[in-house]
Formats: sequence, structure tokens, C-alpha cells
Amino acid sequence: MNIYVSHLSWGTKSDSLQELFSQYGEVVSANIITDRETGRSRGFGFVEMPNDEEGQQAINALNETEFEGQTISVSVARPREERPSYNDRGGYNRGGGNRGGGGYDRRRY
Repeated sequence: MNIYVSHLSWGTKSDSLQELFSQYGEVVSANIITDRETGRSRGFGFVEMPNDEEGQQAINALNETEFEGQTISVSVARPREERPSYNDRGGYNRGGGNRGGGGYDRRRY
């Protein structure tokens, strides 16, 4: 069972999250999600427990409880949604749009 944990303290480490959940059964992994650029915690993470019954017990016991100074939210993780490759007009989503910039600006001269 993949479990989503949110409202984590910025200082929470994966090891302490794994230790918290291991009270309820075997934990395969515990990961805190971090910002790619800064490496700072984004305040949420995922815990994987192979036994669904133990995972549900952990969710029931830990949801809305205090952990490392924060009231955490714990729930079953939902699968990540796929992003469509086409926009609603039948073309590819290429981004961009009206970016402006570049070239001669009449208002300035």
C-alpha cells in the first residue's frame, strides 16, 4: 500500500518517517519529497507498506496526529494522473503562448 503523508515539518527526514510507520508493520520505503532546485522538503512524502491491513491501521492511527511539531494528514496515495498530450483544439500542448519580449518597443522611444 502506498501512503501519502502531508503537513510534515520542514525538518522531517525519511528515517524518522519510516520509524513512525514501522510501529504498525513492515515499511518498504519512506521518502520525503524535496524541491529539485533547493533540496528543501516540500512538506509531504510517501510511505510504502507491503501489507494493506497494516497500512490501513497506520493510516487510521496516525491521521490528524502530531508528529515533530506538526499535525500530519495521512491517507492512501492516489495514482499520479497522466497529462494529456493534446490540447482541446486537437494540437499538441507546446506551451509558449504570448510571451512578449524581444524586438523593438515603440512605447519606449
